Amino acid sequence: MTRLTDLNLYAEAQTAFSPDKLWELFDGTREQLNIAHECVDRHAGSGRDALVVVHADGTDEVLSYAQLAADSSRFANFLEHKGVQSGDRVAIMLDPSRAFYTAMFGVIKRGAIAVPLFTLFGPDGVRLRVNDCKPRLLVTNAQKAEIAQSIADTETLVYDDAFHASLQAFPATYAVRTRADDLAVFQYTSGTTRELPEAVKHTHKALVTLTVAALYGTGLRPGDRFFCPSSPAWGHGLWHGTLAPLAMGLTVGAYSGRFNPERLLQALHQHRFTNMSAAATHYRMMKNCGKAEQYRFAFTKLSFTGEPIDDDTARFIWRTFGLEVCSMYGTTEIGVVLVSYPGATDFIVKRGSLGKPVPGTRVEVHDANGQVCPPGVTGELMVMRRGQWVRTKDLGRTDADGYFYHGGRADDVIISAGWTMSAVEIENVMLMHPDVLEAAAIGVPDELRGLVVKAFIVSHRGASEAFTEEIQDLVRHKLSQHEYPRHVAYVSELPKTPAGKVHRKVLRQRELDASMAVAS
Repeated sequence: MTRLTDLNLYAEAQTAFSPDKLWELFDGTREQLNIAHECVDRHAGSGRDALVVVHADGTDEVLSYAQLAADSSRFANFLEHKGVQSGDRVAIMLDPSRAFYTAMFGVIKRGAIAVPLFTLFGPDGVRLRVNDCKPRLLVTNAQKAEIAQSIADTETLVYDDAFHASLQAFPATYAVRTRADDLAVFQYTSGTTRELPEAVKHTHKALVTLTVAALYGTGLRPGDRFFCPSSPAWGHGLWHGTLAPLAMGLTVGAYSGRFNPERLLQALHQHRFTNMSAAATHYRMMKNCGKAEQYRFAFTKLSFTGEPIDDDTARFIWRTFGLEVCSMYGTTEIGVVLVSYPGATDFIVKRGSLGKPVPGTRVEVHDANGQVCPPGVTGELMVMRRGQWVRTKDLGRTDADGYFYHGGRADDVIISAGWTMSAVEIENVMLMHPDVLEAAAIGVPDELRGLVVKAFIVSHRGASEAFTEEIQDLVRHKLSQHEYPRHVAYVSELPKTPAGKVHRKVLRQRELDASMAVAS
């Protein structure tokens, strides 16, 4: 019987794909399925390594499938002993590590709902999400314990060596009992606003749907050694970088700690990874560090997501790895819908494009009246879901060959180094400063990160480096380390719409005009 993982060509994907064939890749059924079983336990007897955690300090942590199966089962038994019930939320605020994977898969085995949280969140960022999902337990480390313990009505578990040792008292097996439609993961997008929407809620069977992106977006196939440096607190790092490749029984690499491009290059060389999916910024940083030529690589497939890759970085990737890097486009809400089919020798990768739709998905570019835009005309990218067109809030266009191209955001979201940030959220924090009267935030071009945040401040206080640092530190503390405005301009007033709202489009146009004037 031919399985989807046996097929590698673009033409085969268009003719052989069907949703039923996805289910052939799993033990579970449409009625009974558990993500932790599919990703861990069914591979426990393979003798293979599951995870290679590359730490910024130069150490590596290698976890076998057998080890991870036992650890996560003990954690599931611990949760049951503690009284955590099916459907309870358990927040996990840990960097990639034995502790993180033990806790995450243990929660999912138990039938509770795992809620990964970014470790660089400040107190407000954590509190906002915790108050929304109301976890039965928040698992973290000693460094983040003070923030976690400051949140009312939330029990905190510090996962340290002593706690891990205590888990040895629990059985190393656990019988999963979840249905395919049971909730398994709550995923917060990185661009949520102060008026926090509900988390994106994923069931266990979402793993099956995710396999479409795994097969055609990252090109995963049996035997790959796969690396993803993105944090598993976010959709790309968790679903595409962790769950999908583990479900296929691959050896998966993860990065933990402050990102260092040379450390990544070293690990890619040492562990002979053959497939990588990363943010565009990761590739830029590898290029800019100037050390790539010192290493040798084994890649056969590369993909990226987050924001477009500039021509200079694309050329670096070709020179360094001998491959065209393949785009993968989607959102946490709609999943991956446009890909460049890495590993498919009959698919021509066009630099700058988002690729073409994944099998079984319909994507179009619509104008303001809901009509399909002809090739070369920019409109909004739309995806067909359950018989209805769903907005992506991104602009785009097609070419004569059916390739899609990104045309920028259709709202006021800023994508920087792969992170999705809200202008409104950043502005609200800056307005907490007693000397800030008005504030606006937009994205401006940056060679390394694609875009960075620029703030416009109205204040009676004079401009100074000290004032700028106060504003930046406030945003770092209240939101996350990566969301602060790297540029701050002081203005007498902000442009407004007739309704009195800040007119960010005018600010963006002014920045564009200024940059063009400098270039000329």
